[in-house]
Amino acid sequence: MNRPTAAPAATRPLSPLERWYWVCDQVSPLNVIGHVRVAGPLTEELLAQALDALQQRHPLLRVAIRADRAGRHPRFVPAPGRPVPLRVEPVAALGDAWERLVDEQELATPVDWRGGPLARAAVLSAGDAHDLVITMPHCVADGTTVLTVLQQWIELAAELRAAGPGAGIDPGSARALPAPEALLPPSHRGFSGLRRVLAQQFADQGAARKLKPRRMEAGRHVPFAERTTRLLHRELSADRLADLIAACRREQTTVHGALAAAMVAAVAEDAGLPAGPVMIGSPVNFRDRLVPQVTGREIGTYVASVPTVVDHRPGAPLWAAARTVSRDVARRRSRGEQLAAIAAMGLVSPKSVEKSGRFLRFMEEKGPMTLCLSNIGRHDFPAAIGPWQLSRAEFVAGLSVNALYCGTVNTSHGRMAWNFTHVADAVTAERARRIADASLDAVLSAAKST
Repeated sequence: MNRPTAAPAATRPLSPLERWYWVCDQVSPLNVIGHVRVAGPLTEELLAQALDALQQRHPLLRVAIRADRAGRHPRFVPAPGRPVPLRVEPVAALGDAWERLVDEQELATPVDWRGGPLARAAVLSAGDAHDLVITMPHCVADGTTVLTVLQQWIELAAELRAAGPGAGIDPGSARALPAPEALLPPSHRGFSGLRRVLAQQFADQGAARKLKPRRMEAGRHVPFAERTTRLLHRELSADRLADLIAACRREQTTVHGALAAAMVAAVAEDAGLPAGPVMIGSPVNFRDRLVPQVTGREIGTYVASVPTVVDHRPGAPLWAAARTVSRDVARRRSRGEQLAAIAAMGLVSPKSVEKSGRFLRFMEEKGPMTLCLSNIGRHDFPAAIGPWQLSRAEFVAGLSVNALYCGTVNTSHGRMAWNFTHVADAVTAERARRIADASLDAVLSAAKST
């Protein structure tokens, strides 16, 4: 097959944000994982060819990371001749096999950043039904990234299939983007940006001293290097999702607000907390605020968490708390707090794993967002590409040292995936299941009773 010349691989230093995620990944795996189910004939050869074309398209899929001998000054460097690893495994039936794969292997195994490339793929096949899984480190990917990588992989497979055996296609060439911080609007760069960062930090510290919000606490101390992330999959069917959306509209809140309120209540009530403020974090997509804007089809990490304090009232309906979350996140987003959070990484991001101890201890002892809800909302993953029918698109986030418990949410293919991850042993499997089930039950009950 004649291949067009690919754009040069990305070659630049990691930004403070990317470096922080890279440091976390070395301490404990910090992966982001995408999954989609494909119905129809699909060969390993075609998948490998399409993955190769995808790698040609995106510069960040053709790099490794190199640092100096002290583990400092990491850079993206070309990784020529290193295809994206592809593992195809036959199974008797798909069922929840992909969940076990993610839970037992993909969340626990770091991507080979030293050798590259910064992605790997796995396929579970049962006849003409297939689960496709993409795993990438958080330093180059978020939930939107892994879902678009999956979609583009299947689109390229369809083009190759239509072209016929031995025929080549032009995969196109995505632009090699600078670091996220380099795309921040002028108001969040330089001295002006520093003023915003400091003002935001003082405001957050003042609010914390005044409100003294509780956070989710670990049941047992787990050393950072021993942390592993485990998965619990939950979802809402199309009918139940429609009920929830209608109830949120009536109650003048967002679905995100309802889900976050349910998680706060589940965590607080499971821990037996009295009435009072509880903290939850909401990662916010900031692609649309960058200059120039970054599209949802480009690869990179473009989310930053903003905190919300929820007034937990045991046994109370969740709608008041839901409105608090939805309004607070909207207000913080409009003020650009997600951008200030990114700019702040230049002040706090450790230079290396060796220099990360102080910041990691702060995260463990005082970090406010041990509980998070990462919700990318409606993601219009196609229901069909080429000859294949697609379903169950979703993403999962590893935690490493960043949190204890997280829900990742997207609505695709007519249902809402709500995947919960937790740090094993710090949150026991039984406790994690109780919180996931209580969160889901609270949302479904509130939607029915409205």
